[in-house]
Amino acid sequence: MRDILPADKARRERVLSVIRDRYRSHGFDEIETPALEEYSRLHAGIGGDNEKLAYNVLRRGLDAEAIREAADDQGALADLGLRYDLTVPLARFYASNRGQLPGVFRSIQIGPVWRAERPQKGRYRQFVQCDIDIIGDDSARAEAELMVASLDAVDALGLEGATVRINDRRALDWMLTSFGFTADERPGVLITIDKLDKIGPEGVAAELRERGAAASAVDAFEEFLRRPQTMEYNPFGERQIRKALPENAPDEIVGHLVGIGDAVAAGRGATDIPLVFDPFLVRGMGYYTGTIFELAHPSVSYSLGGGGRYDGMIGRFLGQQVPAVGFSLGFERLVDLVTAGADAAERAVVLIHDADVPVVELVTHKAALVATGARVRLERRTKNVKALLERSAADGYTEFATVSAGAPQLELKPLS
Repeated sequence: MRDILPADKARRERVLSVIRDRYRSHGFDEIETPALEEYSRLHAGIGGDNEKLAYNVLRRGLDAEAIREAADDQGALADLGLRYDLTVPLARFYASNRGQLPGVFRSIQIGPVWRAERPQKGRYRQFVQCDIDIIGDDSARAEAELMVASLDAVDALGLEGATVRINDRRALDWMLTSFGFTADERPGVLITIDKLDKIGPEGVAAELRERGAAASAVDAFEEFLRRPQTMEYNPFGERQIRKALPENAPDEIVGHLVGIGDAVAAGRGATDIPLVFDPFLVRGMGYYTGTIFELAHPSVSYSLGGGGRYDGMIGRFLGQQVPAVGFSLGFERLVDLVTAGADAAERAVVLIHDADVPVVELVTHKAALVATGARVRLERRTKNVKALLERSAADGYTEFATVSAGAPQLELKPLS
């Protein structure tokens, strides 16, 4: 968890402002959910490994004896927890407020989440997530709207050239079944497949054998990974998808993915579809039921966001199935990538004044600049003016002026 200094906070808010603006322009409405959710909801088996990283809140009023008796039962010790993502709270929100929401609900959620991560570079225990979700639409249109809006937001931040890696959990299940893996083996097999880009085909096959997966299924999978492939380029579409999967892939799944690509191309107004089919994209959340995707940018090797379809989650709270799909931008990673040029639009002035300048004159000068749309700070002159100017520049100020008593006008100079 971190303290955010003024210049960094201003930068983060500017990035958030761009994301909010682009999402709203695509017809999404912002909501807010509490930081705390009931323990039973956060630990309902739908949050994957994130449930193990949840911060739980001790029940009020427990004495020492009650704590000892419940020591082996977290559910008896805690009744609330800090949210570890925004998807579980959204499912609860929709189930609680469905009567006041449209049939197809497009939501924006932006806020902090908490996970008890091991501290390391790029991983925080408190961080901001930027989610958009569409609830109530089971068609390819929903995925396409999410992708177009998210790519638009990334473009507006100056990160043109982003693409979306896409897969379908149903295609993964079909592929594993075709190789001969049983339903019981599948969760462990997916964990290993998710490491393909790190340990390679040999490492994946070796780990699957160590897990005790069926030898014939591992052999078939390894043979598929080592199949000869041509180097021809295939843009996103049916040919790319079918070449990446075993033969006779289900037409329904392939057709759904192709439909998403066509819709994204139309929404982007481009002939090149910014999607890449990846048959081994897994995404670890256990609640995904269909399409899954990750946002990629050529400047970095890691993803900048992702999401997928989770049609089964809301039914756990509502008692009836409701289709849902969401996309989450990796805000902390995006902030690090956005160039300084994106922050330069605001005019900010620091007025350095002598001790004898009357307060009325200071307030008058400041008010005149504020009226022009500038951000203005008053600073009393110090012995080390250079250090004061350097600090002001670090805080995002772009100009300065010195103010003496009785001075009718100010001479503004750039802070650079």
